[in-house]
Amino acid sequence: MHVLLHPSHDRGYANHGWLKSHHSFSFAGYYDPAKMNFGALRVLNDDRIAGGTGFSAHPHDNMEIISIPLVGGLLHKDSLGGEFIIQAGEVQVMSAGTGVVHSEMNANNDREAKFLQIWIIPNQRNVTPRYQQMHLPNPFPKNQWVTIIGPAPSEGLWIHQNAWLSMGELDQGQQLTYHLKDPKNGVYLFVISGGITCSGHVVSEGDSVGVSDTAEVEITVEYNARVLLIEVPLSLR
Repeated sequence: MHVLLHPSHDRGYANHGWLKSHHSFSFAGYYDPAKMNFGALRVLNDDRIAGGTGFSAHPHDNMEIISIPLVGGLLHKDSLGGEFIIQAGEVQVMSAGTGVVHSEMNANNDREAKFLQIWIIPNQRNVTPRYQQMHLPNPFPKNQWVTIIGPAPSEGLWIHQNAWLSMGELDQGQQLTYHLKDPKNGVYLFVISGGITCSGHVVSEGDSVGVSDTAEVEITVEYNARVLLIEVPLSLR
Protein backbone atom coordinates (compact mmCIF):
# COMPACT_ATOMS: atom_id res chain seq x y z
CA MET A 1 0.00 0.00 0.00
CA HIS A 2 1.20 3.49 -0.87
CA VAL A 3 -0.11 6.46 1.11
CA LEU A 4 0.04 10.12 0.04
CA LEU A 5 -0.77 12.80 2.63
CA HIS A 6 -1.98 16.28 1.62
CA PRO A 7 -2.44 18.42 4.77
CA SER A 8 -4.90 21.31 4.65
CA HIS A 9 -2.23 23.90 5.48
CA ASP A 10 -0.10 22.72 2.56
CA ARG A 11 -2.78 23.40 -0.08
CA GLY A 12 -2.54 26.25 -2.55
CA TYR A 13 -4.55 29.32 -1.64
CA ALA A 14 -5.95 32.23 -3.63
CA ASN A 15 -7.80 35.21 -2.17
CA HIS A 16 -9.48 37.34 -4.84
CA GLY A 17 -11.72 39.16 -2.38
CA TRP A 18 -14.94 37.79 -3.82
CA LEU A 19 -13.41 34.28 -4.00
CA LYS A 20 -11.33 32.41 -1.44
CA SER A 21 -10.10 29.10 -2.84
CA HIS A 22 -7.95 26.27 -1.49
CA HIS A 23 -6.37 24.03 -4.13
CA SER A 24 -5.45 20.42 -3.36
CA PHE A 25 -3.68 20.27 -6.75
CA SER A 26 -1.88 22.75 -8.98
CA PHE A 27 -4.43 25.20 -10.34
CA ALA A 28 -4.35 28.69 -11.90
CA GLY A 29 -1.59 30.65 -10.12
CA TYR A 30 -0.71 27.81 -7.76
CA TYR A 31 1.89 25.39 -9.10
CA ASP A 32 3.54 22.47 -7.33
CA PRO A 33 5.07 19.82 -9.62
CA ALA A 34 4.45 17.22 -6.90
CA LYS A 35 0.73 18.04 -6.88
CA MET A 36 -0.39 17.94 -10.48
CA ASN A 37 -3.00 15.20 -10.07
CA PHE A 38 -3.89 11.92 -8.40
CA GLY A 39 -4.31 9.69 -11.42
CA ALA A 40 -7.37 10.95 -13.30
CA LEU A 41 -8.26 13.36 -10.48
CA ARG A 42 -6.94 16.71 -11.71
CA VAL A 43 -8.60 19.39 -9.53
CA LEU A 44 -10.14 19.54 -6.09
CA ASN A 45 -10.90 23.13 -5.10
CA ASP A 46 -12.55 24.14 -1.83
CA ASP A 47 -14.20 27.45 -2.77
CA ARG A 48 -15.98 30.23 -0.87
CA ILE A 49 -17.83 32.83 -2.96
CA ALA A 50 -19.07 36.15 -1.55
CA GLY A 51 -22.73 37.02 -1.92
CA GLY A 52 -23.74 38.54 -5.25
CA THR A 53 -20.51 37.48 -6.98
CA GLY A 54 -19.17 34.45 -8.82
CA PHE A 55 -17.48 33.07 -11.90
CA SER A 56 -18.49 34.97 -15.03
CA ALA A 57 -18.88 33.10 -18.32
CA HIS A 58 -15.80 30.99 -19.13
CA PRO A 59 -15.09 27.97 -21.37
CA HIS A 60 -14.27 24.33 -20.62
CA ASP A 61 -13.60 21.34 -22.82
CA ASN A 62 -12.67 17.66 -22.43
CA MET A 63 -13.08 17.52 -18.67
CA GLU A 64 -15.59 15.96 -16.29
CA ILE A 65 -16.48 18.72 -13.80
CA ILE A 66 -18.37 18.03 -10.58
CA SER A 67 -19.83 20.72 -8.32
CA ILE A 68 -20.91 19.92 -4.76
CA PRO A 69 -22.39 22.92 -2.90
CA LEU A 70 -21.84 22.68 0.86
CA VAL A 71 -23.44 25.97 1.94
CA GLY A 72 -25.86 28.12 -0.05
CA GLY A 73 -26.39 27.74 -3.77
CA LEU A 74 -24.95 28.51 -7.19
CA LEU A 75 -26.81 30.04 -10.13
CA HIS A 76 -25.65 28.23 -13.25
CA LYS A 77 -26.03 29.48 -16.85
CA ASP A 78 -24.50 27.86 -19.92
CA SER A 79 -24.15 28.10 -23.68
CA LEU A 80 -26.46 25.10 -24.10
CA GLY A 81 -29.35 27.21 -22.84
CA GLY A 82 -29.41 25.85 -19.31
CA GLU A 83 -30.19 28.07 -16.33
CA PHE A 84 -30.75 26.60 -12.89
CA ILE A 85 -29.68 26.78 -9.25
CA ILE A 86 -27.61 24.08 -7.53
CA GLN A 87 -28.27 24.07 -3.79
CA ALA A 88 -26.46 22.52 -0.85
CA GLY A 89 -27.67 18.93 -0.78
CA GLU A 90 -27.39 18.59 -4.55
CA VAL A 91 -24.62 17.51 -6.94
CA GLN A 92 -24.00 18.60 -10.54
CA VAL A 93 -21.98 16.82 -13.22
CA MET A 94 -20.81 18.55 -16.39
CA SER A 95 -19.16 16.66 -19.25
CA ALA A 96 -17.48 19.54 -21.08
CA GLY A 97 -16.55 17.42 -24.10
CA THR A 98 -16.29 19.40 -27.33
CA GLY A 99 -16.70 22.64 -25.41
CA VAL A 100 -19.14 24.62 -23.31
CA VAL A 101 -19.26 28.12 -21.84
CA HIS A 102 -20.88 28.57 -18.44
CA SER A 103 -21.06 30.86 -15.43
CA GLU A 104 -21.50 30.05 -11.74
CA MET A 105 -22.70 32.85 -9.47
CA ASN A 106 -23.62 32.87 -5.81
CA ALA A 107 -27.41 32.53 -5.88
CA ASN A 108 -27.70 34.79 -2.82
CA ASN A 109 -26.68 38.42 -2.47
CA ASP A 110 -26.43 38.46 1.31
CA ARG A 111 -24.47 35.36 2.27
CA GLU A 112 -21.43 33.34 1.29
CA ALA A 113 -21.66 30.14 -0.73
CA LYS A 114 -19.23 27.28 -0.27
CA PHE A 115 -18.71 24.43 -2.71
CA LEU A 116 -16.27 21.77 -3.87
CA GLN A 117 -15.18 21.86 -7.50
CA ILE A 118 -13.72 18.60 -8.82
CA TRP A 119 -12.22 17.95 -12.23
CA ILE A 120 -11.65 14.41 -13.52
CA ILE A 121 -9.80 13.72 -16.77
CA PRO A 122 -12.17 11.75 -19.05
CA ASN A 123 -11.47 8.49 -20.84
CA GLN A 124 -13.21 9.81 -23.97
CA ARG A 125 -12.47 13.08 -25.72
CA ASN A 126 -14.79 15.36 -27.67
CA VAL A 127 -18.04 13.90 -26.37
CA THR A 128 -21.27 15.88 -26.65
CA PRO A 129 -21.45 18.30 -23.70
CA ARG A 130 -24.10 17.47 -21.10
CA TYR A 131 -25.24 18.27 -17.57
CA GLN A 132 -26.84 16.24 -14.82
CA GLN A 133 -28.06 17.32 -11.41
CA MET A 134 -29.28 15.25 -8.48
CA HIS A 135 -30.43 15.64 -4.88
CA LEU A 136 -28.43 13.74 -2.31
CA PRO A 137 -30.47 11.38 -0.13
CA ASN A 138 -32.30 13.24 2.66
CA PRO A 139 -31.86 12.13 5.33
CA PHE A 140 -28.40 10.99 4.31
CA PRO A 141 -27.63 7.39 5.36
CA LYS A 142 -25.22 7.31 8.29
CA ASN A 143 -22.02 5.34 8.74
CA GLN A 144 -21.67 3.91 5.25
CA TRP A 145 -20.17 4.89 1.92
CA VAL A 146 -22.92 6.18 -0.38
CA THR A 147 -21.96 6.22 -4.07
CA ILE A 148 -23.15 9.45 -5.70
CA ILE A 149 -21.38 9.24 -9.10
CA GLY A 150 -20.22 6.29 -11.20
CA PRO A 151 -19.03 5.44 -14.72
CA ALA A 152 -22.35 4.14 -16.12
CA PRO A 153 -25.74 5.80 -16.83
CA SER A 154 -27.42 3.05 -14.81
CA GLU A 155 -25.78 4.48 -11.69
CA GLY A 156 -27.66 7.80 -11.90
CA LEU A 157 -25.09 10.58 -12.03
CA TRP A 158 -22.27 9.39 -14.26
CA ILE A 159 -19.06 10.57 -15.90
CA HIS A 160 -16.84 9.51 -18.80
CA GLN A 161 -14.27 7.75 -16.62
CA ASN A 162 -13.89 4.49 -14.69
CA ALA A 163 -14.35 6.42 -11.45
CA TRP A 164 -16.70 6.53 -8.48
CA LEU A 165 -17.40 9.30 -5.99
CA SER A 166 -18.85 8.40 -2.61
CA MET A 167 -19.70 10.37 0.52
CA GLY A 168 -19.89 9.36 4.15
CA GLU A 169 -21.70 10.98 7.08
CA LEU A 170 -19.84 9.22 9.86
CA ASP A 171 -20.23 9.06 13.63
CA GLN A 172 -17.34 9.08 16.09
CA GLY A 173 -15.98 5.63 16.84
CA GLN A 174 -17.22 4.00 13.64
CA GLN A 175 -14.88 1.84 11.54
CA LEU A 176 -15.51 1.51 7.81
CA THR A 177 -13.91 -0.41 4.97
CA TYR A 178 -14.13 0.75 1.37
CA HIS A 179 -13.61 -1.99 -1.22
CA LEU A 180 -12.30 -0.62 -4.51
CA LYS A 181 -14.56 -1.22 -7.50
CA ASP A 182 -11.45 -1.63 -9.69
CA PRO A 183 -8.25 -2.93 -8.05
CA LYS A 184 -6.13 -0.93 -10.52
CA ASN A 185 -7.60 2.32 -9.21
CA GLY A 186 -6.56 4.47 -6.27
CA VAL A 187 -8.63 6.27 -3.64
CA TYR A 188 -8.40 9.93 -2.63
CA LEU A 189 -10.22 10.92 0.57
CA PHE A 190 -11.01 14.57 1.33
CA VAL A 191 -12.24 15.45 4.82
CA ILE A 192 -15.05 18.00 4.52
CA SER A 193 -15.51 18.20 8.29
CA GLY A 194 -14.60 16.26 11.41
CA GLY A 195 -11.68 13.86 11.61
CA ILE A 196 -10.68 10.30 10.71
CA THR A 197 -7.69 7.99 10.87
CA CYS A 198 -6.73 6.46 7.52
CA SER A 199 -3.70 4.23 6.99
CA GLY A 200 -2.13 5.45 10.24
CA HIS A 201 -2.69 9.15 9.56
CA VAL A 202 -5.08 11.30 11.58
CA VAL A 203 -6.65 13.79 9.17
CA SER A 204 -9.23 16.51 9.74
CA GLU A 205 -11.08 19.27 7.88
CA GLY A 206 -9.36 20.20 4.61
CA ASP A 207 -6.85 17.33 4.78
CA SER A 208 -6.64 14.63 2.13
CA VAL A 209 -5.17 11.14 1.91
CA GLY A 210 -4.40 9.31 -1.33
CA VAL A 211 -4.16 5.52 -1.11
CA SER A 212 -3.01 3.18 -3.88
CA ASP A 213 -1.73 -0.38 -4.38
CA THR A 214 -4.51 -1.86 -2.26
CA ALA A 215 -7.89 -3.50 -2.76
CA GLU A 216 -9.50 -1.82 0.25
CA VAL A 217 -9.19 1.21 2.49
CA GLU A 218 -10.02 1.17 6.19
CA ILE A 219 -10.82 4.22 8.29
CA THR A 220 -11.69 4.95 11.92
CA VAL A 221 -13.81 8.00 12.72
CA GLU A 222 -12.09 10.08 15.40
CA TYR A 223 -14.93 12.63 15.63
CA ASN A 224 -18.13 13.07 13.65
CA ALA A 225 -17.01 13.47 10.05
CA ARG A 226 -18.20 14.17 6.55
CA VAL A 227 -15.85 12.67 3.97
CA LEU A 228 -15.69 12.67 0.17
CA LEU A 229 -14.08 9.55 -1.33
CA ILE A 230 -12.93 9.58 -4.96
CA GLU A 231 -11.88 6.33 -6.64
CA VAL A 232 -10.07 6.99 -9.93
CA PRO A 233 -7.74 5.27 -12.40
CA LEU A 234 -4.09 5.90 -11.55
CA SER A 235 -2.94 5.57 -15.14
CA LEU A 236 -4.17 7.91 -17.87
CA ARG A 237 -3.15 5.63 -20.72
